Amino acid sequence: WYHGNLTRHAAEALLLSNGQDGSYLLRKSNEREDLYSLSVRGKDSVKHFHVEHTGTSFKFGFNEFSSLKELVMHFANQPLIGSETGTLIVLKHPYPWQVEEPSIYESVRVHAAMQTGRTESDLVPNAPSLGTKEGYLIKQGKIVKSWKTRWFTLHRYELKYFKDQTATEPIRALDLTECSAVQFDYSQERVNCFCLVFPLRTYYLCAKTGIEADEWIKILRWKLSQIRKQLEEHNATLSS
Repeated sequence: WYHGNLTRHAAEALLLSNGQDGSYLLRKSNEREDLYSLSVRGKDSVKHFHVEHTGTSFKFGFNEFSSLKELVMHFANQPLIGSETGTLIVLKHPYPWQVEEPSIYESVRVHAAMQTGRTESDLVPNAPSLGTKEGYLIKQGKIVKSWKTRWFTLHRYELKYFKDQTATEPIRALDLTECSAVQFDYSQERVNCFCLVFPLRTYYLCAKTGIEADEWIKILRWKLSQIRKQLEEHNATLSS
């Protein structure tokens, strides 16, 4: 749960999009070399608490601890008090540094699967990464080449699209393990388009802005790289 040089903004992005009440991580403070920041997710905000390293101990408020682990264990069953609002927050769910996140997590929502627990040993050593994204895209039809706006959700290795955001059942779910490429597309008479190449069909999608299209392409390509990596590891295991 120690994240080194993670910025305040990035810590808030991770904990708000991924965490729950009591999710926490520790990072270096931007203010002084001898300061750390304990970032903790509350109900709808992230609070940052100073932890001072004296050289031999770690000071947190009126308390002093011989190690950071001792500090976290101490507060695992006792509330932290937010000085501004008086909100009580308990350290419950450490956010593990081992989780591999896509580099664009500040611009897309990222979730990490982890086992929650009150001790460091309860963490899954290498929690799987689960980048997620959702939003409206304009999609070209398969037979009639008209364009329709659809609501897309990306979760794990599945890209689903719905009639709109309120629909509960998807029109189709695409398995990204069958996708061979994701790239910008300039063959259509539309801007901000990209395509997903599958064995039996290429899907043409357009975003409202170039930035949004770039975000979709980046996270989809990251997913494909994760799929290839897992496949290579699996094949290496079989060959050994």
